[in-house]
Order: sequence, then C-alpha cells, then structure tokens
Amino acid sequence: MANSNGQAHITRGQIATDDEIDLGQVLQTLWRGKWVIALCAVLFLLLGAYNVFFRAVPVYTATAALALESREEQIVDIESVVTGLGGDQATVNTEIEVLRSRGLITDLVEDMGLVEDPEFNPEIRDKSGLSIGNAVKWVKGTILRMDTTEEPKEPQAIFDKVVENVMGTISVSNPRQTFVFQISVVTEDPRKSARMANRLAELYIADQINVKFERTEQATIWLTDRVSDLRVDLETAETRLKAFSAGTDLISAEGLYALNRQIKELRDRRAALIDEVAKAELRATTLTANQDASVDQRAAAADDIQLNGLAGRAADGNEDALEAFDTRYALLQMRSAQELSRMQNQVAVLDASITDLAQRIERQSTELVNLQQYQREAEANRLIYEHFLSRLKETSVQQGIQQADARILSRAVVPQSPSAPRKGRGMALAMILGAIIGAAIVLGREAAQNTYRLAENIERATGLPVIGQIPTIPARRRKNVLKYLSEKPNSGAAEAIRNLRTSVLLADLDNPPQIIMSTSSVPGEGKTTQSLAMTQNLAGLGKKVLLIEGDIRKRIFGEYFEIETDKGLLAVLSGETTLDKAVRYNETLQADLLIGEASKVNAADVFSSERFNAFLREVREKYDYVIIDTPPVLAVPDARVIGQSVDAIMYAIKWDDTTKRQVADGLRSFQNVNVKVTGLVLTQINRRGMKQYGYGDSYGSYDSYYSN
Repeated sequence: MANSNGQAHITRGQIATDDEIDLGQVLQTLWRGKWVIALCAVLFLLLGAYNVFFRAVPVYTATAALALESREEQIVDIESVVTGLGGDQATVNTEIEVLRSRGLITDLVEDMGLVEDPEFNPEIRDKSGLSIGNAVKWVKGTILRMDTTEEPKEPQAIFDKVVENVMGTISVSNPRQTFVFQISVVTEDPRKSARMANRLAELYIADQINVKFERTEQATIWLTDRVSDLRVDLETAETRLKAFSAGTDLISAEGLYALNRQIKELRDRRAALIDEVAKAELRATTLTANQDASVDQRAAAADDIQLNGLAGRAADGNEDALEAFDTRYALLQMRSAQELSRMQNQVAVLDASITDLAQRIERQSTELVNLQQYQREAEANRLIYEHFLSRLKETSVQQGIQQADARILSRAVVPQSPSAPRKGRGMALAMILGAIIGAAIVLGREAAQNTYRLAENIERATGLPVIGQIPTIPARRRKNVLKYLSEKPNSGAAEAIRNLRTSVLLADLDNPPQIIMSTSSVPGEGKTTQSLAMTQNLAGLGKKVLLIEGDIRKRIFGEYFEIETDKGLLAVLSGETTLDKAVRYNETLQADLLIGEASKVNAADVFSSERFNAFLREVREKYDYVIIDTPPVLAVPDARVIGQSVDAIMYAIKWDDTTKRQVADGLRSFQNVNVKVTGLVLTQINRRGMKQYGYGDSYGSYDSYYSN
C-alpha cells in the first residue's frame, strides 16, 4: 500500500551512496579473490626466477673510501686564501656532488678510455641475435620496405652517452656522523669495478690539488696588483699629511683645550665687568639727574661721607659750606663719569680679545680635524698595505706545497662474488609484486562492479530488506519452469520460493497481504517466473490463488501456458464477461489464471480507473491470494499505478546483471508516488558464478539442494 511521506524520505536516505571505505569489506574482497592473488604471485615468482637465473647479467660492486680532513676557515691565516673545507653538512654534501659531477666523470672516462668499452658504449656492442630492436628493424626493412640505414652519430654525442652510462654505475654515500665518502662502482667486470673506484678517488684528490694551485696562483696575481695599488695610496696619503702639517700652525688637542679655557676666563671677566659698568652708569645717571636738586637730595644720591658732612652746614646757610658742597658734588660727578668711561674701555678691549681668540679657536679646530683625518687615512692605508703584503708573502710561500682536503682511506678490492642479482630477494620481490598486482586486479574488479551479487550489499545500498534469493532454475524452456518446481520440491529453487513466500506473508503480521504484486526495474529479471513460482507455492498450501497477467502490453503468459480463451482482464473490466468465465484453472499451476488482452486503451488509464479498484475488491472476496505480474517499473508507469492498490510488492533484481543505477531509479519511481516496496528478491543466482567471484560461501546453504 502507499507509504507515508516520512517513510519515503527515510528510504531515500537509505538509498544514498556511502563513500566510506569499509576495511572489513576490503579484506573480505581480498579473501574472496585469494586464488587470483595466489595465481599472480606464483606467475610473477616464476618470471622472477627466470629473470634472476637466466636473463639477468651478474654485476660486481667495488667500493673505495675517502676521508675528508676538515679544516675550519679562519680570517687572517693562509687557509682563507687557498681554501679550507669546513666540517658542516653542507660542505660534506657539496663534496659528494663534486665526486658525482659530470666533469670528474668525464676525466675518468678519458683517463681509462671507457669510450672503447662495449659495456658503456652501445655503438660498439654486438647487435646480432634476437632482440626487440632487431625485430622492429627487420619488420621495417623486410615487410614495410623502409630504409633502416642509421645515420652515424657524432663522436661528441657518443662520448656524452658514455659519460651518462658511467655516471649511472657510480654512487657516492656518506655514513652518518662521519667525514668518510664511499665510492661504489657497479659493472659487469669485478676488476674494472675496482679500477674505476680507485681511479675516481685518485682523480678527486688530484682535482682538489689542481683547484688549490689555480686558486693560489690567481690569489698571488691579484694580491701583487693590489699591493702595488695600496703602496701608491699609502704614499699619497703620507704626502698629503706632510704638506698639510707644514702649511699650518703647530696645533694639538691640548693647546686647543688651553685656548678654550682662556676664552672662558675672558668671558667670565667681561660678565663681571658688565655688572660694574651697569652700576657705574646708574651712579653717573643718578648724579647727573640730581645736580639741580636740593642739598639733601644730592647728598642722598651721592652717598658720600664728606658730602654728607657738608650738607648739614650748607642747609644752615653757610655759604662756604655750600660752595664746598657744590665743588665736592661736581668732583664726584666727574669721577663717576671717568670711572664709567674706563670700564667701558675695558669691556671693549675684552670683546676684541674674545673675538680674536674665538676666531683662532675655530680656525685651529678645523685644522685639527683635517689633520686627524689625514693621519687616520695614512694609518689606515698603512695597515691595509701591511696586511695585504703579509698575505702576498704567505701566498707566495704556499705555492707548490698544497695538500688535498681528503685522503684515500681504503682502496677498492676486486669483489669475489656478484652483488646482483640477489636471487632470493629478487624472487621474493617478484612474488610480492605479483601479489600486489593480483590484489589490485581483485579490488579493481570489485570497484568496477556496477551490479549486485550479495544480499547485504543490496540492503546496505537501498535500505530495503532482501526477502528472497532465487537461484537459476535449470529449465531450458519457460514452460518447464513450473514442471521443474513440481517434480523437484526439494531443489534449491523450490526451497528459495518457500523462503520467499514465508518472508512475504510474515512481512506484516497485523495485516497479512492478500494481493501481491511482482515487478522489476527492466525486462528479463525473472519477475514473471517469480510470480508463477509464488502462485504455485501458495496454491500448494491449499489456498485459492489467482494469477493475473498485469503486463497487457507484452502478454508473455502464452509462453508458459497453453491458453484456450481470448477473454481476459480487459474483458472483465469492461463487463464483456464475468470473472468466473474469464479465469482458467491450470493443473500445473494449481491455481486460476487471468490473462491480459491487447487493447488500444492506455494501460495506465485502465489500472487507474474505478473499475479496476472494484475488480480488486471482487477478487479479494473470491480468492485467498492474488498475484499480479506487472511490467518493469522503468519501462512503463503501470506498476506504479497498480502498486497503489496492492498489499505487498516483490521487487526482482537479477543477480550480477541489473545495474545499481537501474535499481535506484526503479525504487525512486515508487517513492515519488509514495508506494512502499515490501522487499527485494535477488533472482537468477548463478552458483558457479558465485564461486568464480569468491562468494560461494555466501550461498553454501543452497549447495545441498542443487544435488537434487
């Protein structure tokens, strides 16, 4: 019956694809494909054995060891001129790259004449025999009639190829926490490997000495030129200093300090004299301002003892005293003016002295600065000149006595046994590689699978229960399907139908289904066989069962039964005949059969009509169970319309054939009209195919029935 909206929504969520990787499922997949993995492992093991025992060319590894003598660079010693290697990791890595450098390998190729060695020069190898290159050349020349003449390669190109091949045989390593370099050479000749390793070590040491000699020589040339330039700079600076010293007064920092003290004293004296001048000006101004004042006022302004004595008598009218008072006042006034003039003259003299002294200080300060600058320049030039002269002497002494920064710690010996191929390891790696490839094949095949093989996978993807798993029925013709089920009631197919019947009837204990519909996503999934088998099985319980051919478009019941009447479902719905006259009892089926009829009326309209609903009410009253075989849900809408009125829906999915997309689309079409699918039925299960895919254990319960 129609489901609620909430149930439809839950089902959609259950159908959603889960992107999480189930490790347990991956392991199960690998276990199911264990024979594929084992086969690949054995195959690669055999290939590996053939390679290491018959094809692989044995090679020999010889190793020479060098020890780096670390000398940290200093600023003022000879090492900063002729190079001294530090002990940091960057220096060690740099020397490793020098040992593997193309320049050093080029010297090795030229020194040992490796261009004439067929192992490194493919141009002089024997090209006869069977090879892919010769086969391709033969096909081009003989069959395709193409010109296979190869243009001769340039000598430089051949030489570069030899250098690259030699570089591929040499490796340099540095054991951790050491200054040791291990030079390993791998060739097909043990003696050649030892000679190449030892010679490369010797060339490396010789290269270090040559580089030092060249650098020392370049340093000597540069220092000689630099010392000559510095000598000229020193002589120029000293000449400039002497000329400046001769053209100026003898000055010094101490003399300049004395002049500064002197000008300070003069300025202090002038400041004190300025105060006295101010007082003298005030006195002279006061005396001049009061010269016409009264005796008492003039006496107070003059502040003179003698004048104060005369002021009393002059105030009494004593003429002589008054005359003496005036004379004394005038004398004081004259003296005050003279004192003021004298002080002003002293201030002027001090100002002139201070100005002259300040000019001398300024001039001598500038000259002292210039003198000190000339002295510093001369001293700096002298120090630089002496330093470079000392370095020139050291470099000259160093020429010819350079030492390499490395020494040969141990020379390579001729290996007695090949280093490769390692037969045991090679075969083990080949077997592991084969197992990995086999696992990749198994997982790839499983990942590429777009169909269903296991019930749990269907339930996990759709969220619906699998209520039946029906194996392939061994009947060549459709008419023999029911005969097989009748004659072999203990077969795996018959048992599967009984299990399906039980699941359908127990799907809803409160409302046991009476009208059951069978459908699928696309044609050919076994839904009709499922309907027939279900009808036969229910009839075997002694129930009155009606099988309706709901697919009135294809009408394939004629392939299963010999039908005598041409009246069927549409005739009953139209009232042309009654149900009792239209149905036919089938002995093999042990149930009534109502066929479909051809019609120009749209089937979906027929099943949507009230006449069809009335027909279903009628068959409910006359039969215990009604089975309706409907068209595929993705082909036509008939199944969705009929599903609105039935009690249970069996949805057939063909084993390893129906795609996951088809199943999802078919179930979604039911959800869109709020129709609930009771359960899914996995049909036409192939036992051999299950074992081939490694799922035989999942269907072991049917093995006993297949023997019947």
